[in-house]
Amino acid sequence: MTGNDQQPRSIVDRVKNILLQPAREWEVIEGEAETIGGLYRRYIIPLAAIPAVAGLIGMLAFGFSVMGFTYRPSVSSAVASAVVQYATTLIGVFILALIIDALAPSFGAAQNRVQAFKVAAYSGTASWVAGIFAILPALSWLSLLGLYGLYLLYLGLPRLMRAPQDKAMTYTILIVVAAIVVALVIGAITAPITATFMRGF
Repeated sequence: MTGNDQQPRSIVDRVKNILLQPAREWEVIEGEAETIGGLYRRYIIPLAAIPAVAGLIGMLAFGFSVMGFTYRPSVSSAVASAVVQYATTLIGVFILALIIDALAPSFGAAQNRVQAFKVAAYSGTASWVAGIFAILPALSWLSLLGLYGLYLLYLGLPRLMRAPQDKAMTYTILIVVAAIVVALVIGAITAPITATFMRGF
């Protein structure tokens, strides 16, 4: 730890600042003394629970509609589904951070595992916070506000990974594509597991 290292903000201040003044907040994040375990404990684990818990509440209270039919799952199957969703989110952040770090040299950026985890964690803020709308099916479309996370990624990635300006955009686009691929692969793997829980309980 150097004399310039700062301690991480509280989770409430971090969420507010990364959403409302992201450029300034990435500046603060860059100089914070952090560990991967600390990021998970203080930020990723609590925030990633928002969409899973909200979806669980919405599923139990209102069910979900498919082709005009409303299906209400049992409590056990809904909980199992939420747990799978939550676990895959945590795994997805881990994989994305590893990809960010691994690709850094290809774009003239500096490999730094902790900084890569910061980017993966904090750029996910908008998506996790927007997940609260899953409580009410009528408002679930507002989860699209989570796409603001792409802008957060665009601002934070080149700064924390120190990518040259002329390569920052390409680096960001590739990471966005990688994030989509990771989400699709994880979804393909977990969909049958979730379906089994939904049928089996």
